[in-house]
Amino acid sequence: MDSEALRKYSALHAKPAGLTLQYGTAGFRTQAEQLDHVVFRMGLLAVLRSKAVTATIGIMVTASHNPEEDNGVKLVDPLGEMLHPSWEEYATQLANAEEQELEKVITEICQKAAVNLHKDASVFIGRDTRPSSKKLSQSVIDGIQVLGGQYHDYGLVTTPQLHYMVCCQNTQGQYGKATLEGYYEKLSKAFMELIKQSHCSGEFQRHLKIDCANGVGALKLSEMKPYFPQEVLIHIYNDGTKEKLNHLCGADFVKVHQKPPGGLDMKPNERCCSFDGDADRIVYYYKDTAGHFHLIDGDKIATLISIFLKELLAKVKQNFQMAVVQTAYANGNSTRYLQETLKVPVHCVKTGVKHLHHKAQEFDVGVYFEANGHGTVLFSKAAETKIRQLVKEEKDNEIREAAKMLENVIDLINQTVGDAVSDMLVIEAILALKGLTVQQWDALYADLPNRLLKVQVADRRVIDTTDAERRALTPPGLQEKIDALVKKYKLSRAFVRPSGTEDVVRIYAEADTQENADALAHEVSLAVFHLAGGKGAPPQP
Repeated sequence: MDSEALRKYSALHAKPAGLTLQYGTAGFRTQAEQLDHVVFRMGLLAVLRSKAVTATIGIMVTASHNPEEDNGVKLVDPLGEMLHPSWEEYATQLANAEEQELEKVITEICQKAAVNLHKDASVFIGRDTRPSSKKLSQSVIDGIQVLGGQYHDYGLVTTPQLHYMVCCQNTQGQYGKATLEGYYEKLSKAFMELIKQSHCSGEFQRHLKIDCANGVGALKLSEMKPYFPQEVLIHIYNDGTKEKLNHLCGADFVKVHQKPPGGLDMKPNERCCSFDGDADRIVYYYKDTAGHFHLIDGDKIATLISIFLKELLAKVKQNFQMAVVQTAYANGNSTRYLQETLKVPVHCVKTGVKHLHHKAQEFDVGVYFEANGHGTVLFSKAAETKIRQLVKEEKDNEIREAAKMLENVIDLINQTVGDAVSDMLVIEAILALKGLTVQQWDALYADLPNRLLKVQVADRRVIDTTDAERRALTPPGLQEKIDALVKKYKLSRAFVRPSGTEDVVRIYAEADTQENADALAHEVSLAVFHLAGGKGAPPQP
């Protein structure tokens, strides 16, 4: 390690006094002007991680659905998955180390993680369209070079595209070509193969309006347009040329406010969808003839994909184990529909993509989506191998055709992470193959009315939860109070959980009517305020 170079560059990317940050599910996220030292140090960490695992590591500069003034950085592990939890600790230590301790902290990480500094290191870098992203990715490069790492800067890419590139690189091209063209070709080819088998090619089916949140998704979708067949008519809105990133638009805005984004003119019964700022989430929606807005969130996306996969899996007669993974935020009626009507096993895990991804890996086919629209499908190695073998060798036509469709789904879905572009193509293919309109999809089940609230508290750590965050262990008396409140309403449930990033407690409630869901959420928020050290004035209904 060149101590002199480290000192010199570290001084150029000095840490503001008194700032401490925590590496969470989304990496680091805060106001862009506070991040320079962090991204420089994540460049250092990516080199250490690469040396430790002898593989290429990714670094993405993005703050996803946050406002344009914010930014963030996260590392991508060798198979395109999120950074290993033990290294999240190292990331936090390195980001918060004082200047004079930096070399010592690096040495400690090398010892703990058995990093051989003489090994080669390779890092892939990507960034979103925020005004601050270019300069921050340059700081990442400074960090990589100080420790002698090699890098490839992909420039502007969606977060899932960077995950894809890293996976391609580390599987020696088995997952695909580690280029944007490779990504576009793989997805468009699988998509076209899938819809070839569709019997209804009505014009009305193929129009889709896409709100790209004024983010990088718009650029990448425009690049991908020439790869699509003529029948696919995508219309891009909020493309970043006029308005600010994520401002009154994007998947998060639509999901939270339950209304259409600005900048997109909706006619009755038109199919529309929204990406978030870095294109790793997607939600669909439409307006009915009476002008009512209907949201189709991650739960309903998971349901549509599950129906389709379950039919195909039954046809290939292989006894594959399929399951859906949700969090406590999944709408109660989606869970009921999956378990009781579809007869698909459902597992509930803690909030956070890494928990869903991890659980989904336990099955031959694991479908996971958060209600916010982040999700994908994972196929076990054994299931994938068997499906590809059936395509080549199976004599029975029906089995072979079903296997062929499954193979195309495997190639179309981005198994590394939720990917708005890939998920959108999977959904569009399923709707075409099943001849479903957006209204018929929406009508699979009716969502239970629900309400999300948050309460500011002095210290979020007073709340501790269990049972995939559905029950509160502390403070004493809170869960008993919630249980008593839930009993007052039909079809109701409620839970509370501490935020991962700020001193607030998040509250979710659902019930038979919107009025009851709102009332239950308010009563639970009062209980949290009084029993968990609320700040400021008590919540108002």
